[in-house]
Amino acid sequence: MPKHGKRYAALVGKVDRDKQYTIDEAAALVKELATAKFDETVEVHFRLGIDPRKSDQNVRGTVALPHGTGRTVRVAVITKGDNLAAAQAAGADTVGSDELIERIAGGFMDFDAVVATPDMMAAIGQKLARLLGPRGLLPNPKSGTVGPDVTGMVRGLKAGRIEFRNDKTGVVHAPIGKASFDPANLSANFGALLSALEGAKPGSAKGVFLRSAYLTTTMGPSIPLTLSSGASA
Repeated sequence: MPKHGKRYAALVGKVDRDKQYTIDEAAALVKELATAKFDETVEVHFRLGIDPRKSDQNVRGTVALPHGTGRTVRVAVITKGDNLAAAQAAGADTVGSDELIERIAGGFMDFDAVVATPDMMAAIGQKLARLLGPRGLLPNPKSGTVGPDVTGMVRGLKAGRIEFRNDKTGVVHAPIGKASFDPANLSANFGALLSALEGAKPGSAKGVFLRSAYLTTTMGPSIPLTLSSGASA
């Protein structure tokens, strides 16, 4: 939906474009900028000093946001044996083995994340890779969605663990909560993401890694942020 009109123009006027806000200042300002009739998502966008065309400079990782995302995550688990019961006990929304793979192949998509144990990945790759891959839902060890600890993976996703990765322009986009969050909680979530992102810096990346960052809501203008590690425009 285009961000234009009198409402949006009034919101833009509340942001000083010549200033770089601290995360605490920006998180407080979010309350004034989120005027939609729904609880807007708060996102942060980092421009990185990487060459995304080089595979050894791509950035990807996961982080557990201390205050969650404010979003209910529907988790599907593909596993077998004792892990079926473990997944259900951990709070998974959909649990199954080969029959769940067939359901998904047939069009079932009532989930936001897919978790799998390693013993199911061959079947998943064969039957679901083309379906789930383009949607960013294919289980992957790097995103914390493949492993033997079904309980930990499910609980992590339910509690607010997110995946971050750069796009083809070298920018990372990630949610850190909702506009209804206490500003201190948004700041804490931002700090966790920032630390994880700094920890994921590729060894081959040269110069300033975190070039710039902006905080924004779903329907609001972006707020330029200052970064402790030294952002530059």
